[in-house]
Amino acid sequence: MFLFALAIIYKVIDIQFVKGNFYRQKAEEGTIRDFEIPANRGNVYTVDGSLLATSVSKFDVFMDPVTVSSEDLEEGLKGLSESLSRMLGVQAPAYYENRIRKARKENMRYLPIAKNLSYTQYQKMRKFPIFKLGTYRGGLINEQRTVREHPIGKIAERYIGYDDYRGRVGIEGNFHEFLKGKNGKRLKQKIAKGQWKPLNDNNEVEPIDGKDIYTTIDLNVQDIAHHALLEQLEKYSADHGTVVVMETETGEVKAISNLGRNKEGKYYERLNYAVGESHEPGSTFKLMSMIVALEDKVVDTADVIDTEDGTFKVYDRTVRDSRKGGYGKISAARVFEVSSNVGIVKVIEENYRNNPKKFIQGLQKMGVGEKLNVPIKGEGNPIIPDPTNKKQWYGTSLAWMTHGYGVQMTPLQTLAIYNAIANDGVLVKPRFIKEVRTQDKVIERFDKEIINDKICSQSTIDKLKVMMENVVKRGTAENIYDKNYSMAGKTGTCQTDYWIKGGTQYISSFVGYFPATKPKYSCIVVIHKPNKRIGYYGNVVAAPVFKKIAQKIYTDTPLLEEVNQSDLAYENVEASYEKYNTLSNKEHVTVPNVKNMPGMDAIALLEYLGLRVESDGTGLVKTQSIKSGKKIEKGKIIKLKMS
Repeated sequence: MFLFALAIIYKVIDIQFVKGNFYRQKAEEGTIRDFEIPANRGNVYTVDGSLLATSVSKFDVFMDPVTVSSEDLEEGLKGLSESLSRMLGVQAPAYYENRIRKARKENMRYLPIAKNLSYTQYQKMRKFPIFKLGTYRGGLINEQRTVREHPIGKIAERYIGYDDYRGRVGIEGNFHEFLKGKNGKRLKQKIAKGQWKPLNDNNEVEPIDGKDIYTTIDLNVQDIAHHALLEQLEKYSADHGTVVVMETETGEVKAISNLGRNKEGKYYERLNYAVGESHEPGSTFKLMSMIVALEDKVVDTADVIDTEDGTFKVYDRTVRDSRKGGYGKISAARVFEVSSNVGIVKVIEENYRNNPKKFIQGLQKMGVGEKLNVPIKGEGNPIIPDPTNKKQWYGTSLAWMTHGYGVQMTPLQTLAIYNAIANDGVLVKPRFIKEVRTQDKVIERFDKEIINDKICSQSTIDKLKVMMENVVKRGTAENIYDKNYSMAGKTGTCQTDYWIKGGTQYISSFVGYFPATKPKYSCIVVIHKPNKRIGYYGNVVAAPVFKKIAQKIYTDTPLLEEVNQSDLAYENVEASYEKYNTLSNKEHVTVPNVKNMPGMDAIALLEYLGLRVESDGTGLVKTQSIKSGKKIEKGKIIKLKMS
């Protein structure tokens, strides 16, 4: 018995002192643990500061009724039940009172109260009877979650992207390191039924929110492009389509819309076709063919090309023009304007048949066949056949690639080349991000990036500009000509699925810029597989989308000759400034009339007068919840609705 007692004493000393820290740590690991508090991701904004994506905190509220003393429970339960009934509006006060009493009787430590509360609702609930006593006396427990929301809905959804269980896509995915922030910590203790309860606020490490991304997107232009594309897709029951609008000089992408059709026939942002989908461009590739020919001086715009009867045989295949009977003898410039397949094939075949490598080198010199390396993952691979590779090159390869077959490019890669012509030869990388900020501090700025200083000579550029303007004035896109505003570009109609018997479909496109003289924007429209019975040519399917976008931008933001802004009198701004000064300098005892004032001025004024402001929207104030003339009550909330 004595030896047995010694063994017990030895074991107690070993457990308590020698291995005490180890066992204490083990015990704590099972009952106390650090949980991460997710950081709010940074916001994604348009270039004008409108929200594209933001993190919204949602709160799930629970109650530990056991921890509340009997005195506190009896004193506050009725008031708590009434407050919950008013806020949640689901059940009568008696329901909440009975539920809480039953949970306390059954020793339930984690009673669900409400889910998906906003921050404002949660703060209000914290002030309810009993809950205002805090975690220990009032039994209030909250679980905070962060939800990503897109205030503009489905518009540009694929471009904005996501960073979650689906992977990393778009701006959200590719700029994850800036947006993600740094998570905090909260100490919790394990309670009954495997649930965890926060210990106290002293153990919390606050999360650091992510940085904000300011994109190049213009919300107005994006809205125009999205709806113009959607309307045309619905009209032609097309499979999918894309639109990109880019600022000519800077390469800033002002709008990008990618819409695909689901089984129900509805269109949504399915894939980023503009960046990721390589396809045969069809006749829009004739621009690249013409550049090489003009640069090598094997043809001039005035040279006469005999398109014969609209057919031209190359080995065992026949090139055909869309116009039955052909165009006869026309100039090289007219070949481009009317998009003659026979004409462009003759120019290239006759001059490069014996040396196709020279033609390919001409394309490569201007950047065709190279990736743009945009900061959006998944850029499609451009494909240009190699004459030295027998698996890629056939007797008809040169002829077919001159009018856009056997080559592949993404819409964005095609647009970049056309934009270079509008930009006097400067090939700029398409830009999606303007800067990264934290609060008002700029962390990183993304400047204009030039890929090629001059893709071809100025004389070639000048000739191409005239030809592209004439495409709209008197060529294949004359149906979109408007004397009130100038446009320039090229139509494209490409067969696809032609290898499937009876399954030939079409890809309709239009790419160009506006205005034609001093280009401000370039734009590409690509629509896949429109209903052939309604129409499929690029001029009737894709070009009208281009026109609507150009027309709307002209209407909303007229592209006029440059003016000296210092000579302009900003009468409205000055009047608004004077109104704000007059109001803010008065000894106000009543609420002023802030209707039609700029929102930021109105907010600053009302807060200066002691009111708390809640605003909805941006622009001028349309309505105010407290009418002018009412006595000011310091701290009272006034709601403003903007235009």
